Amino acid sequence: MSVPTLQHSLADWLSYLENLHHTAIDLGLDRIKTVADRLGLNAWDGVKIIVAGTNGKGSTCAMLESIYLAAGYKVGMYTSPHLVYFNERIRINGEYASDEAIIAKLHQIEQARGEVSLSFFEYTTLVAFLLFKEHGLDVSILEVGLGGRLDAVNIVDADCSIVTTVDIDHVDWLGDTREKIGWEKAHVYRSGKPAICSDPRPPETLVKYAEEIGADLWLFGRDFNYDGDKQQWAFASRIGRKNALAYPALRGANQLLNASAALAAIDALRPLLAVPLQSVREGLLQVSLPGRFQILPGQPTTIFDVAHNPHAAAVLSHNLQSMSYFPYTYAVLGMLKDKDAEEVIKKFRGIVDHWYLCDLTGPRGRKAEELARLIKEHIPQDKDGLPTITLFPDAVSAFKAARANAAQEDRIVVFGSFLTVAAVLEDMAK
Repeated sequence: MSVPTLQHSLADWLSYLENLHHTAIDLGLDRIKTVADRLGLNAWDGVKIIVAGTNGKGSTCAMLESIYLAAGYKVGMYTSPHLVYFNERIRINGEYASDEAIIAKLHQIEQARGEVSLSFFEYTTLVAFLLFKEHGLDVSILEVGLGGRLDAVNIVDADCSIVTTVDIDHVDWLGDTREKIGWEKAHVYRSGKPAICSDPRPPETLVKYAEEIGADLWLFGRDFNYDGDKQQWAFASRIGRKNALAYPALRGANQLLNASAALAAIDALRPLLAVPLQSVREGLLQVSLPGRFQILPGQPTTIFDVAHNPHAAAVLSHNLQSMSYFPYTYAVLGMLKDKDAEEVIKKFRGIVDHWYLCDLTGPRGRKAEELARLIKEHIPQDKDGLPTITLFPDAVSAFKAARANAAQEDRIVVFGSFLTVAAVLEDMAK
């Protein structure tokens, strides 16, 4: 395959990267370290925050970005995967990186890598690092792609590291227990640096690893906490208390836990980056992140959520039950083979009335028929013949059918994978 040039489009470059490396997920730091050294990426200016965790990473990153921007700092944020446009992965001062800027860095990496084979994620991680170095940022917020210990982001010497939640996901790479997964994620922590964990039940392996390396461990419930009523909430940490905070603009019961992780990191980094209380308030009010319990305006009520593992599904289920009454709920669901579809589906017993199941393509894609079998197995029909199950070849046709059949007062929830949500959002944007 010929190497694209600076004159090629971003789509050309991304197609090239997708077909370049033999393994889609190829954990390990040796390859990316080699190329990063050639690019002079051993260090760059500003504070660096790494965010790992099974769920809540994206929301925590978005809140950190929003608060630091409100405080007037120059901020970079790197997240993955993207929903609709690749550029969503790299933000500088609240704006997506341009095609031209990304292409220039991909070209630079291609020149530097020589014989070293890089995965798609390693390429994009290096693009973000190069752009962040170029812009002389005050703070870089870096979301781990998978796990922690062997994730490409972990080559950075972070000033503060966060682990949000630890639950069962990616068992083929990280292990099949919370203790094994917690140990993998704990490797984003650094000796002598703030190490935040907002999981209310942190795995012992995570706590032990942080202690072994001498990290400054901040645990939820011990070093920071929150409380609230219907109008406002308050956050307390070792540093002090922040009262009368508005609820984050991101919806859902779990968002206070994510906000607490962000505020604990901000408190821990106060000697390096001071943040006024008013900036915290503004940042929480202004934060946005598509696909996280995102409710579209209009009727029928339509909710997008990238929940794709049992823990995230439990949170989505709770959030749906906390909403006001809807006569019927339509679910558009598409999942990947390597996700625990059985446990995800069980969380929606008694909540979903009509299942609109779709195939997902690609080697990891799961067929709608498999999902239908699991629903029939775990959610028996009631006397009214609910829930019903209908199969579709793709998420867009499933969503259009749900829209056609749902009444104005009903609700539609689209979930199960980034791919499912992205396909529908992309079609709506046309």
